[in-house]
Amino acid sequence: MSQPVPPPNQPHDAQPGGNPFAGQQPGAPTGGNPFAGQPMSFPPPPAGRSGNVGLAVLAAVVVALVLAGIYGAIMKATEHEIGYAAVAVGAVVGFAAGKIGGRNHVLPFICAVISLVAVYAGQISGYAMSLADYANVSFFTVLMDRFDVVNEVWKSNADVLTYVFMAIGAIAAFSSSKKAAL
Repeated sequence: MSQPVPPPNQPHDAQPGGNPFAGQQPGAPTGGNPFAGQPMSFPPPPAGRSGNVGLAVLAAVVVALVLAGIYGAIMKATEHEIGYAAVAVGAVVGFAAGKIGGRNHVLPFICAVISLVAVYAGQISGYAMSLADYANVSFFTVLMDRFDVVNEVWKSNADVLTYVFMAIGAIAAFSSSKKAAL
């Protein structure tokens, strides 16, 4: 069986039916693509948003201190430890640091640690506020002079859920710092 041999390249005018693609460069792809033969270019992948990590850590610490005070006031007002507040503390600490610090591989870990400390400080301040009311002294007197008593009260009231919500708060700080950096 013999197969038909295509005719050799002919000038555009000599093509049967007036093929508009006959004059293209040899080896260029055809098939009706108007962009054939053009170099392919894609936009560069989005680079990680860089930020100031030192300022991000400072912002996370300031936010953590403010939220620890708010968390302590909520604990004193409700006379209960609220686990979801620990998650919120972690999420807000991570968000603030991620927005300022950008994509830094160490920042989520720092936020998780800051979140753990903030939740602990919030619970300590809640117990200190309650003990200050009970003893009819100032909050700072209880916190500075009798920190050992406040820490013992925290230890005696801490249960498994205390540590679980602290860990979840740290995880929330870790993930929200990564998401905020996008």
